[in-house]
Amino acid sequence: MGKSRFHWLCFPLFRLTSSFRRCPLSKRSLLIATICVVYLVFVVLQVGYSQQHRDRWTGKDKYRHTRGLYNLEHNGVHQDSADLQTGGSYVVPTRSNVVYITLKFKRLKPANIRGTIRPKLRRKVRRNNSAFTQNKHGTLERDAGQIKHNFEPKTSWKEAKDVDYKSLDIIPKSHKDIAADSQSTSIRIYSQKAPPWFSPQDVRAMRFLADGKVLRIREVSHGDSPSLVIFEGETRVSPSNQNHTTRNNVCGGRCGVINSPVETTEVFAFHLDRVLGLNRTLPAVSRRFRFLHEGQPCPVVSWDASLYPEGLAAGWATVRLTWGEYQSSLKQRCWHKNVSPKLDSGCSNIHHYEWSKLALFDFLLQIHNRLDQSCCGFRPRREDACVELGLHAECADQDHIQLANIIHRGHDPRHLVFTNNKGFFDRNEDNLDFRLLEGIKELPEQAVSVLRSRRLRERLLQSLFLDQTYWESQGGRQGIDKLIDVIERRAKVLLTYINAHGIKVITMKV
Repeated sequence: MGKSRFHWLCFPLFRLTSSFRRCPLSKRSLLIATICVVYLVFVVLQVGYSQQHRDRWTGKDKYRHTRGLYNLEHNGVHQDSADLQTGGSYVVPTRSNVVYITLKFKRLKPANIRGTIRPKLRRKVRRNNSAFTQNKHGTLERDAGQIKHNFEPKTSWKEAKDVDYKSLDIIPKSHKDIAADSQSTSIRIYSQKAPPWFSPQDVRAMRFLADGKVLRIREVSHGDSPSLVIFEGETRVSPSNQNHTTRNNVCGGRCGVINSPVETTEVFAFHLDRVLGLNRTLPAVSRRFRFLHEGQPCPVVSWDASLYPEGLAAGWATVRLTWGEYQSSLKQRCWHKNVSPKLDSGCSNIHHYEWSKLALFDFLLQIHNRLDQSCCGFRPRREDACVELGLHAECADQDHIQLANIIHRGHDPRHLVFTNNKGFFDRNEDNLDFRLLEGIKELPEQAVSVLRSRRLRERLLQSLFLDQTYWESQGGRQGIDKLIDVIERRAKVLLTYINAHGIKVITMKV
């Protein structure tokens, strides 16, 4: 049975071989050659497919091993768990900055900004609760009338006396509301460290100004200047300012000065000053008070009693110089290398390097109310204060024009303090005030290096992002980009001016 099955299976093979042997030699050679060619083609195709498949898997493994490092270096994110399992490289980011804002697009067309960016005016809404109460049994209408009367501007600031405003009426809250308020803040710092250009004192001041509890508000007058609206917070005060606080009798603890909602440049100036490393402005944030300006965001600047060494009646600790005396002091390099000037030199107490920092800062923001109060270095508009007050006519005798707002602390006469930083973002490059740079032969290296590094936009975005109220009041990222566009264009003009006039860039540590 087994042999018959074997012969039955092998019969076709025997018949094929016998037929093959009976074929002529030429046909047998052609058949063998055809079989060899088919086999050779099959082998070549099989080898090529295997090599291509192996290269594909090698590329996948190589990408898998390098993907984590690539993402860390270029995108700033941690590698995922799949990379950890495949043994991919892991790099720990070393930057202490907590806000990473990507620059997704390049503005092709400069924004057309008119004046200082102002928050949108909201329709007045009738409120049922009053923030201030003089008499707990009084009516809401009487309280609203008193608040409006107290905050109306006065015609004569000299006759205005210190006014104690009504204390804030605190409505009892539940424990849940108190816990929620303690966790909410408008200063967005999402890690243990703030950006490196902010000191711990700056961070504490910003948090107090933005979220500090308001105990009372006062309107005080100082000298010939307009009155100040000051809010008082916690009662603790540092020992260094205790003497000034006692003498001025304005603030018993930590306080802030509330400015008008249109003066938002104070907040931008503070961040620009810290990013450039000048550290000459007072901390400023944007904050809403439901009982002031219809709840619009107001710039709040840190109160510094040392700016009034002789009390509020005497006003600021200012330096009185004319334009001619200022230019003469620049040529003499007063207090350079701590060398005391001669008595008849006409030098002030301000160090020579301070004027360079002031000129750079004022040029970027086009602040003219210090060095060019009469608007002699640009074409002013009719609505500008220098034209309305008739100061522009004084440009015919420039040497005798008085400088203004040159302020220093009472215990530190060598360094300036940049206050009243009213900048303008609507001046084009063909109408910039180059008079602010006249006589300046050196500029601070740290600030110029930031302008040259092309990282000014990145740092300003990271810095301004911390102040959530200001960020939202300017229209978010889009509105902030418009402001930074203006500063970047002026920075390019300033760098060109430095190269064209041979201005030295040196380290200024005083």
